[in-house]
Amino acid sequence: MFQQPYDRYTAQDQLVWKVLFDRQTAVLHKRAASAFVEGLARIGFNRHAIPVFSEVSQRLRGATGWELKTVSGRVDDATFFAFLAERQFPATMWLRSMDQFDFVKEPDLFHDVFGHVPLLMDATFANFLHLLGKTALQHLHDAEALRRLRALYGYTVQFGLVMEDGKPRIYGAGLLSSSLETHHCVHEDTPRQAFNLAMVLDTNYTEERLQEQYFVLNSWEQLTEIVDELAALLATATVNDWALKTAC
Repeated sequence: MFQQPYDRYTAQDQLVWKVLFDRQTAVLHKRAASAFVEGLARIGFNRHAIPVFSEVSQRLRGATGWELKTVSGRVDDATFFAFLAERQFPATMWLRSMDQFDFVKEPDLFHDVFGHVPLLMDATFANFLHLLGKTALQHLHDAEALRRLRALYGYTVQFGLVMEDGKPRIYGAGLLSSSLETHHCVHEDTPRQAFNLAMVLDTNYTEERLQEQYFVLNSWEQLTEIVDELAALLATATVNDWALKTAC
């Protein structure tokens, strides 16, 4: 088990966190979903210091039963979804450098912690992620099912938006933690479509570049409906039947 090497973070690392925190909170003003804004306040993050994982876990356990799991980098699907099923979110220890401010291909500490953790303070989102992990564990043997589950995770947890007060608001961590992706998402020429499970499952997903389109939930409660629909679908249909059955 890895421990966060907090004493190894340099003054430069702390400056990177501070600048990123200031910039993203400014960029996200009136653009972030209310659940993120409220969660950020409740979790107690601030611009002055990189969060201590053990302290973050303590607050999460008290709110929704989650905790951080320190990892050195990406983990495989089986490990990742097993963490989610146990209400553990993998958080990497490394932090991007100054020349990677706008966009990183591989999630770093700022993405994992600033982007993901505030939403884990919200019961609806926390339960959605937990159920998604449990559902995925039942289909680890099916490569096509996993591809589609990764797409669902990507277009919700990483790059999702939700309608609030008649406007799309950001809740995906990939958007919340990247100024470049945020500006790309809100640009008037970037496609933003109403969330449709069949379409999401059949849309290719990658984190290697800016997204070509985004999906918008009609309400926060739709997260629960998505997991219920997906679980029922996986239990009764073959992979080849998915698109047809979800469209009916």
